[in-house]
Amino acid sequence: MILTIIGCQNPDKNEKQLAQQVFGKWKGENDSLGVELNYEQFKKWNDLLERTEKIVCNDSLPKYTLKTENEIKTIYFRNPCWEDFACILIKQKNVIEIHNDTINKNDENFFPLDSLENVLKRDLENNGKNPKLSDNPEKLLIYISYDNKNEFKNLPNTLNQLTETYKRITNKTDIKILLNDKIDLVPPPPPMNEIEINE
Repeated sequence: MILTIIGCQNPDKNEKQLAQQVFGKWKGENDSLGVELNYEQFKKWNDLLERTEKIVCNDSLPKYTLKTENEIKTIYFRNPCWEDFACILIKQKNVIEIHNDTINKNDENFFPLDSLENVLKRDLENNGKNPKLSDNPEKLLIYISYDNKNEFKNLPNTLNQLTETYKRITNKTDIKILLNDKIDLVPPPPPMNEIEINE
């Protein structure tokens, strides 16, 4: 009887329980479909993107688990399976891009990562007032990209900062994050009256 009582005691009762949070998961998605992306296994950003694509095209959900001192965060990515789509129309104003840890809005405004709260807040609270910012919070997408030549060791820190900031502003965890190639916009041609015609 004494052995039974000792055996039932919790030996780790002083050990701190970590809070668990899930970010970016669609409603009704099954947790068992999640496939862990271990970014440390990849030397190039494009290799990580290819792995993400394979996961999505196999009807699974790419995710990354981030452990901090106080919590375990599971972050799901919203990448589509490009094999199923010729193209997807996304308005640029509904996108915030973080490329090499620099925030970019409309390829016009560039901000350091510590400006994340202000940039996110402007888009999340815009509700269509400013035509250069997001139509509404439901449509806002966050693209994260790195150059192949740049190491992406800072990816966990960027994801942690992004999820913390989003939750602080919205009190939600439904953030839409896509891992992506850098989107280089081609500037429109100049108006006809500015083009010189050589005869």
